[in-house]
Amino acid sequence: MRYISSQTDRTIRFVGLSTALANAHDLANWLGVPEPGLFNFKPSVRPVPLEVHIQGYPGKYYCPRMNSMNKPSYAAICTHSPTKPVLIFVSSRRQTRFTALDLIQFAASDEQPRQFLNIPEDALQMVLSQVTDQNLRHTLQFGIGLHHAGLNDKDRSLVEELFGNNKIQVLVCTSTLAWGVNLPAHLVIIKGTEFYDAKAKRYVDFPITDILQMMGRAGRPQYDQHGKAVILVHEPKKSFYKKFLYEPFPVESSLKDQLHNHLNAEIVSGTICHKEDAVHYLTWTYLFRRLMVNPAYYGLEETESGSISSYLSSLVESTFEDLEDSGCIKIDDDGVAPMMLGSVASQYYLSYLTVSLFGSNIGPDTSLEVFLHILSGASEYNELPVRHNEENYNEELSKKLPLMVDKNRLDDPHVKANLLFQAHFSQLELPISDYVTDLKSVLDQSIRIIQAMIDICANSGWLTSTLNCMRLLQMVMQGLWFDKEHSALWMVPCMTDDIVGALRERGISGVQQLLEIPKSDLLSIVGSSTGSRLYQDLEHFPRIQVRVEFQGKKSGTSTKSSLFLNIRLEKLNSRRKTSRAFVPRFPKLKDEAWWLLVCNSSTSELYGLKRVSFNSNHLVTKMEFPSTSIAVKGMKLMLVSDCYIGFEKEYSIEHFHQRGQ
Repeated sequence: MRYISSQTDRTIRFVGLSTALANAHDLANWLGVPEPGLFNFKPSVRPVPLEVHIQGYPGKYYCPRMNSMNKPSYAAICTHSPTKPVLIFVSSRRQTRFTALDLIQFAASDEQPRQFLNIPEDALQMVLSQVTDQNLRHTLQFGIGLHHAGLNDKDRSLVEELFGNNKIQVLVCTSTLAWGVNLPAHLVIIKGTEFYDAKAKRYVDFPITDILQMMGRAGRPQYDQHGKAVILVHEPKKSFYKKFLYEPFPVESSLKDQLHNHLNAEIVSGTICHKEDAVHYLTWTYLFRRLMVNPAYYGLEETESGSISSYLSSLVESTFEDLEDSGCIKIDDDGVAPMMLGSVASQYYLSYLTVSLFGSNIGPDTSLEVFLHILSGASEYNELPVRHNEENYNEELSKKLPLMVDKNRLDDPHVKANLLFQAHFSQLELPISDYVTDLKSVLDQSIRIIQAMIDICANSGWLTSTLNCMRLLQMVMQGLWFDKEHSALWMVPCMTDDIVGALRERGISGVQQLLEIPKSDLLSIVGSSTGSRLYQDLEHFPRIQVRVEFQGKKSGTSTKSSLFLNIRLEKLNSRRKTSRAFVPRFPKLKDEAWWLLVCNSSTSELYGLKRVSFNSNHLVTKMEFPSTSIAVKGMKLMLVSDCYIGFEKEYSIEHFHQRGQ
C-alpha cells in the first residue's frame, strides 16, 4: 500500500491496533506513522489491573498432568473467585468435558454440588429442555457450561447467554473463545499451555499471543476493581512464562513463508516484471526492516548491504524457480510473465501449490471422481484438523461411502476432506458434532477451488472436464451425488422412492422435465395430494427460456471476421420472485448463477464460456468468437446451472445459423 502511495502521490491513512509490542517503533516506521501518531502502552496498562499467578506441575505425560490440574483449578475458584464468574481455558473439546466433570465431583465432595448454579429449578429445567448436547445438559445442572466449536450454534448461544447473565458461574472453554466472543470474567484459569497438533503428531505450545488473549478476559470493567489470572503450566516452562508474560514480544515478519503467493499476485497485476522489480518490492516490506535488525531469525549471518542484497536476490530467484516449476509464471531474457495457472491462483486467492496440482492432474476427460480427489488434495485443506483418534472415525466413515480413499492415510487432512465431501453427497449422519463444523469449513472453501478448476478447464477448451467440474459444484450445493438416472429428482423436498418410481416409468429423470409438465398431468402421474405438494415444491426452481440471435461481422477494414451470439434469457415462472438459490443442504445463502458455454459436443471442444446471473426476470448478453477458429457445424450453446443438478439445456447454433436467427 505504501509502494502504491509512492507511485500515485496519493497519501494513505493507516490505523493499526495490536497487543503490546517490544518494537512498536519498527512497525510504525514501516507503516510511515510519524511520532505524534504512535501510542504505545505497556502490557500493565489495562482498564482493570490484573493479578497473575503461575503454577508449575511436573509429569512427563500430557493427560495425567492435565488431570492433576483439576483440583488446583477448583481450589483457585474457591480462593480467588468463590462467587464471581470464572473462565477456564483448556486445549481440547475432550478436556472441557473432563475438567467440568471433575469440578462437579470436587464441589460434591464439599457438599455444595450446585454452588456454581444461580438459577431456579423450574427455569433450569426449561433451559435443559432446549439443549442438544448431552454433556452440556449434564454440566449445566451444576452451574458449569461448556464452550467449543463442536457445539451447535443454538447450544453455544444459550451457554454464552447463561454465563453473561451470571446464571452459571463457571465456563470451561477452548482457546477459540478468547478471540471470538466477548465474555469477560473475574477469574481466568488457563489449564495447560499446550495443545495437540495433528500435523506434527505431538503436543505443542500455544502461541504467547493466545495466552495473552486468554488472560485479557480477566477483569470486567464496571464490575471488578481488579481481575485475576491463574496459569497452570508444565514445571519446566514456568520460568519462561514468568519472563515473557510481563515483557512485550517483538513482532517479526511471516512474509518469507508466504512469499510465493504474494510475488505471483504482483506478477499477475503487472507490478513485478523483472527480478529487479521483485527485489525492489521486498525493500518495501516489513521483512526487509527486520532483516537488518534481527538477521539470525531469518537465516542471515551478517547485515552488510552486500549480504542483504545477496540474500534478497537468492530469495527472489528460488521463489521464481518454484513458481515457474508450478506453471504459474514464465521466465525468459525479457523478464517474468504470468501464465494462466498463476492468474487463476491470484484471482481466486489460491496457493501456487494448489494450481500446480490442478495443472498436473486435470486433463481433457477428467472424471467426477478424479475431480473430487483433486479438490480434496488442495493445499487450502492442509490445516483441516484431524484430532486425536479421529482416524478411527474416518475409518468407520470410509466403510459407508462409495469412493475409495487411502486407508494408510486416515489421519491425513486431505483424506478427511474427501470423506466429508462424500458424506455430504451421501447425506450420511456425521459421527460427532466436530465433523459438522469441519464440513461447513470444507464446503465454504470448496467454492472458489472448484471455480478455479472450471476456469482452467475452460481456458484449455476441454468441454467434458468443464462439465464434470460444474457438476461437482452442483453436487456441493445440493448435497447429492450426480447420477444421470434420477439423482436430480431428490432436490425436491417432498421426493420419495415411490414418486421417483412413478416418474421414472414416464421417462422423467430430472427437475427440468418436471417443470415442463402441466399440473394436471403431474396430478394424474403421482396422485392429487402428492402432485399438489410436488407442484408447490417445484416453485423453488427457475424455468429459463433461451433465445439466440446469430450474426457474423467483419471487424473494421481487416479481413478477419467474428461470430456474434446475442443471447436473451428469460425466467418464465413469474410467481418466483427471488434469485436466491434453493440449496437447503449448503450452509450459506447462495444466489443462482448460470454458465453459457459455446461448444461442440461431438468433438468435446469448448470455444467460450461466460458466467451470468439475473438482476430481473430478463437477461441479455453477447458472446463473440473469431469465425476462423471454429466451424458453425455441430456448434451448440449450453446453459448450465451452478447450483441445480442436471440443469443443462442445449441449443443448436447451426440451427439458428441456417434460419438466420
